[in-house]
Amino acid sequence: MFAFCADPRSIEGLTWAVCYLTSGKHMDFYWSFVVVFLLLALTAPLALAMGFAGAIAARSRFLPVRLLGKGYAAVVRGVPDIVFFLFFVIALDQGIEYLRSLAVCEDPAWPWQGLEFRVCPEAKVPLGRASAFWHETYSFGLAVVTFAIVFGAFAANVLHGAMQAVPRAQLETAEAYGMNAAQVFRRILVPQMWIYALPGLSNLWMILIKATPLLFLLGIQDIVFWARALGGAKTQAFDYPHPDWRLWYFLGLLVFYLIFTRVSEIVLDRVSARLNRGQATAAGEALRRAAA
Repeated sequence: MFAFCADPRSIEGLTWAVCYLTSGKHMDFYWSFVVVFLLLALTAPLALAMGFAGAIAARSRFLPVRLLGKGYAAVVRGVPDIVFFLFFVIALDQGIEYLRSLAVCEDPAWPWQGLEFRVCPEAKVPLGRASAFWHETYSFGLAVVTFAIVFGAFAANVLHGAMQAVPRAQLETAEAYGMNAAQVFRRILVPQMWIYALPGLSNLWMILIKATPLLFLLGIQDIVFWARALGGAKTQAFDYPHPDWRLWYFLGLLVFYLIFTRVSEIVLDRVSARLNRGQATAAGEALRRAAA
């Protein structure tokens, strides 16, 4: 990045440290933090939407829909996250390529040849001639969908329980005032359920933060990948030789996650206090007594 960093072997001390920390690979390391934040920013609302849909389905009076909602939550919760991540990413990728092969391949055939999955080059997603950016974007998109499906199942359980926790008397009162089922759901049930859902969703957010290193298992160059790559011992064959520094890199990640989760706790506590103010809940009663 700097002109004096052209020959790393000719510098030392603080200058060496500046050049080392601003090298191209370290810039990729810093960018990987943005990747983590982007994953959380995209996954959280998508998982919440899938959880909301799953919770509504689980409450449906139509048996097939109700079984679908409960089955979605049960299947995903019953499989270890790592197993589901490794399986679903591969299955989704191959499913997309198979459907594409039916449209673009001249002779679309069953792609499985023994234990190998093969489609014509035109059906590959992304295409083999595509730039590295599109390959990385596609892998990241698969990761976002997989994270959303997994955490959406947990969100569905949280939201379903929150809906069940809303006092039945409130719903019956709304019905007595002439509201139909859709109005009761939209005006009474949904606004009230967030008070009961927030503690569970807060815990789920913390788990999602701690699950971001699973990107490393999906082949995405995240912060864990770069901490391991940069911290490993480098011989004189490298521009910046150094002993094994993985301890310090992973210590930095530990501090990063602790700070991130602490900031999240502060924000979520304030949101919880805001939602519980004036409500007939244990937290709302505590706020009322504190104000008195």
